[in-house]
Amino acid sequence: MGRDILHRLLRDGDSGCWNIEGLGPLEVRGKCRVGRLLMAHGAGVGQDSTFLQRLRDALAERGVQTLAIEFTYLQQMRSEGRRRPPPRVERLVDEMARWCDGMSHRDLSPLWLGGKSMGGRVASLLAARDGAPGLVLCGYPFHPPGKPESLRLSHWPLLECPTLVVQGSRDPFGTLDEVASYELPVSARLHWLEDGDHDWKPRRASGKTQPQLIDEGAAVIADFMTAHS
Repeated sequence: MGRDILHRLLRDGDSGCWNIEGLGPLEVRGKCRVGRLLMAHGAGVGQDSTFLQRLRDALAERGVQTLAIEFTYLQQMRSEGRRRPPPRVERLVDEMARWCDGMSHRDLSPLWLGGKSMGGRVASLLAARDGAPGLVLCGYPFHPPGKPESLRLSHWPLLECPTLVVQGSRDPFGTLDEVASYELPVSARLHWLEDGDHDWKPRRASGKTQPQLIDEGAAVIADFMTAHS
């Protein structure tokens, strides 16, 4: 599909899955009543993960149109039927930048950047480099699990756009207690999902469920985007 046709579909609020010439597969879900959010996936699981499917459904119900992209290395994983590690993060940033160029148009509302885990890191690096209307980071990988000293925050002082982090309080990539000690930009807001892990799954003893935490996260994202539109 060419980009002119895609822009028309986005403007009309059409949902569906398409292959975009020169970029790759794209799934659009929901009508843009609140805003548009370009969503990147995590390192090992694509946009078909249960978590991302449920999150995009919940966002669509609240008027956030999501544009779910898939990086080239994951497309190769699918075609070859075997796992492969992501390339250097700088390559993913450049790839996401090309998607932004393809999705931006004067007749469309501003495109927020976001993603799950690694996808959120890529989005934040792109926003720090090129700017963005806003950021939504779901399960941000503040550090690798078990390595709290290896922080991934060196670019955060360059973030000037409204930034929302929705994080499970037990996330091994950055727990509530760990992140409380970080110096984050004034533009950043954190929302903690009680007892959630990296995929926002709580323990049974908490009395909560993953769908409940996903609904909570989606509501917070929609409210944040509304407040900064």
